[in-house]
Amino acid sequence: MSVKEFEVKVVTRSNIREFIETHHYSHNINGCIADYCFGLYRNSELIGAMFYGRLAMRNQYKKYTDKESDIVELRRLVCVDDTPKNTESYFIGWTLRWLSKNTELKKVVSYADSNYGHSGIIYKASNFKYLGLSSKGRVIIFQDKKYHDKAIRTKYKGVLKPFAIELKKALLTGEAVYAPQEGKHIYLYELRRS
Repeated sequence: MSVKEFEVKVVTRSNIREFIETHHYSHNINGCIADYCFGLYRNSELIGAMFYGRLAMRNQYKKYTDKESDIVELRRLVCVDDTPKNTESYFIGWTLRWLSKNTELKKVVSYADSNYGHSGIIYKASNFKYLGLSSKGRVIIFQDKKYHDKAIRTKYKGVLKPFAIELKKALLTGEAVYAPQEGKHIYLYELRRS
């Protein structure tokens, strides 16, 4: 089967959440804003999912553009293992064209996580520009999942979210621990010139 026989659809976060949490190496989308969600289908079966959202860190956009509304991050991308060669680049290309036609966005940034052995080959194949490595950081390991260390500061209406409180307690009891992380490979795609 050719990738051109696959269908890409604009979907909701709830349409792809379980798929991503099952198939993506991170196994979660907690804390991720999903502004633009897409599903990849083969004969009506979901075989890939992707979403773009606002950048994770406050003021991070300033590294790439003057206005926060000009940039979005490709936050999650995953396809099942038995898809043909070029499936991911076809999927990314379709969504980039959709974003270019249907939004005022100017740039897309994405990160390839070297802590999982990723170098960003798919982004190079999709004409993203390589910008180097991000700074080293740390994550919280809790119940066999990794969480960004900002998860313990996540608030809703000025109050820590219940999960943030649970995570803080787990750090105090030793059920959760900090783990150092290498920098991530940074890639940038220009949807339109500034």
